[in-house]
Amino acid sequence: MQAMPHQLMGYDRAITMFSPEGRLLQVEYAKKTVKQGSTAIGMVCEDGIILVTDKRLVDKMVVPEATEKIFQIDDHIGTTASGILSDARVLIERGQMKAQQHKVTYDSPIDALSIVKEICDLKQICTQSGGLRPFGVSLLVGGVDEDGEARLFETDPTGIYFQYKATAIGEGESEVKDYLYKHYKDNLLIKDGLTLAVKALIKAVGNSFNADRLDVAIIKRENKSYKKLEKKEIEKILTESKKKK
Repeated sequence: MQAMPHQLMGYDRAITMFSPEGRLLQVEYAKKTVKQGSTAIGMVCEDGIILVTDKRLVDKMVVPEATEKIFQIDDHIGTTASGILSDARVLIERGQMKAQQHKVTYDSPIDALSIVKEICDLKQICTQSGGLRPFGVSLLVGGVDEDGEARLFETDPTGIYFQYKATAIGEGESEVKDYLYKHYKDNLLIKDGLTLAVKALIKAVGNSFNADRLDVAIIKRENKSYKKLEKKEIEKILTESKKKK
C-alpha cells in the first residue's frame, strides 16, 4: 500500500499533532513564512550593536519614512523582524511591556536575555496549544546590558533562541550569512559593521535599492543608547558600501 503524504493524513492540520517522523508541520510552515520575509541583519561590534533591515517596499505610493522594520524595546534594546510583521508587533509590544514593568519594579534596566525569554515563552505556548497557530515571525533582539556587554539573539517560530556575533533572517539569509562568515571580525567598529552589513545585503538582494529601502539602528556600548539613523546617514553608508566592492 502506497504511503500517503502528510497533508492527506492530517498531520499538518493540528499544531499539537506530531507526524510519524517527529515533526510539527505547522511550525515548519511558519519557518518557511520567515524565509519569505524581508532580509534583516544583526551584528555585535566592538562599540555596540547594529540592526540593518530591508524594508522591501512593494508599492511606490507607500511613504518610506512611515514604514518601520526596526523597533525600540527600551533605551538600550532594539529588535527587527522577518515574516508576518503583525505577529512581530504583538511580540514586540509584549517585550516593551516587560521592560517597563522591570524598570518600575526594580528601578534598573532589563537585560536583553530576559526580553528574549519573555518573547520565546509566548512563541513556545503557540506550538503546544490547540486552536492556536505559531507566530510566523523570527526576531533579532540586540541590546547592551548594564555590565556593558553587547548581546544579539535570534528567535524562531518554535520559541527557541540563540546568541550570535552576527546573523541574518529572511529571504536573503543564506547569502548574507555566507558573506558574514567570510568578512566578519570580532573587533569591527559600528561604522565598519554598517558598511559590511549593507554590502552583505547588496550581495543578497542586488545593487538596485536606495536609502529609502533601508532601516538602520545602532545601540552604542558606551552610553547604552538606541538610535535610528536618518536617511542622509543611510545614504552615506550606502555610497561607501557600493564603492568598496
